[in-house]
Amino acid sequence: MTRKQQAEQGIITEDMRAVALQEGLEPEFVRDELAKGRLVIPQNAGRKLSEPRAVGRGTSVKVNANIGASPYRTSLDEELAKLDAAVAAGADSVMDLSLGPDQIRIRRAVLERSPVMVGTVPLYQTAFELSASKRDMADMTMDDFLATVRRQAEEGVDFMTIHCGVTQSALAAMNSQGRLLDVVSRGGAFLVQWMRKNQRESPLYEQYDEILDILAEYDVTLSLGDGMRPGATADAGDCAQTAELLTLAELTRRAWAKGVQVIIEGPGHVTLDRIADQMRQQKILCGGAPFYILGPLVTDVAAGYDHIAGAIGGAYAAMHGADFLCYVTPAEHLRLPTVQDVHEGTIASKIAAHAADLSRGRTASLERDKAMSLARKRLDWKAQVELSIDPAKAGDYRQHSEIGEDDVCTMCGEFCAIKRLNS
Repeated sequence: MTRKQQAEQGIITEDMRAVALQEGLEPEFVRDELAKGRLVIPQNAGRKLSEPRAVGRGTSVKVNANIGASPYRTSLDEELAKLDAAVAAGADSVMDLSLGPDQIRIRRAVLERSPVMVGTVPLYQTAFELSASKRDMADMTMDDFLATVRRQAEEGVDFMTIHCGVTQSALAAMNSQGRLLDVVSRGGAFLVQWMRKNQRESPLYEQYDEILDILAEYDVTLSLGDGMRPGATADAGDCAQTAELLTLAELTRRAWAKGVQVIIEGPGHVTLDRIADQMRQQKILCGGAPFYILGPLVTDVAAGYDHIAGAIGGAYAAMHGADFLCYVTPAEHLRLPTVQDVHEGTIASKIAAHAADLSRGRTASLERDKAMSLARKRLDWKAQVELSIDPAKAGDYRQHSEIGEDDVCTMCGEFCAIKRLNS
């Protein structure tokens, strides 16, 4: 029996109680929202997480950090260092998006080491293995893909991004309307390539029930991928994106019927003025299922600073209903992220999540900001550092202040407004 099926039968599990305590909620509230599909607890049936997380209605906004090697740069030690950096910075989950010959070893090591939930994109492994065996992606069979899904589920993956909504109807919508930047999702591009060569419907859509059966067997949460997400602000909200979302709404209900927990993935590149409408549209169409968004990036021209563009969009999106922010690093669009990029991306998204939680009136977030304000009033530098989202950086800035007095900083010194009015 899956976690969702247990919730539907009125059973409150140990992990439901754990996340209820963590979130300041009643266990019955968690059970009820999980039964309705508006809250998920991604945790593979074969894996015991030391830090389970709930995503969805009534919970704090969560942050995911993407890690993973590429065919051009593969290092197990580096990927584990990225995992450690993400968790230390407050990530609630990581996704291992590794490609390359060492991807299985990396994934298994990440699963063994991570105290938080771990996600993957099974299509990436399938594509790499096809390439390694001198087969084209367009030659993929459903047996190839299902074997990967089962293998990763057996290893303990907690949630999987699967692009079942990339269909002929979405592709036709894109071709009809035209797009500035076509398909920027790696998984989406794989499937578009497959459909164009084979002149058939996507096998991930046609044989969706077989995917669900494996996910239900291992209680893996399904993250319905947004393969047609806009990769340019000019494409936001176009026919291709909308067509895919309508399909995801259908697929959500079919997954719920099999007891599979569902997250819906979202854009992408979206200008500020369109974000609120996109969040509301997803929640209405998909029955309130948790919304997992990449950014969104509110401009296309922030290369090198895309973590900031993503944090702006993430805060605004979460204020309007998004539940789960996939971080964006400064390396986005430019290179494979380093350990430092992972840290900076996680911190940026944690700031966005906290800002959104404040707007939602979450007690813990409000109390933290109040404590910081009181620490500033008291000129308590130690408390200010400890309450910061990135205490290490705040402490380093304070430590390297060149002023000798403990009750001021180098910005104002003896002219400090707070010190003068405290006198």
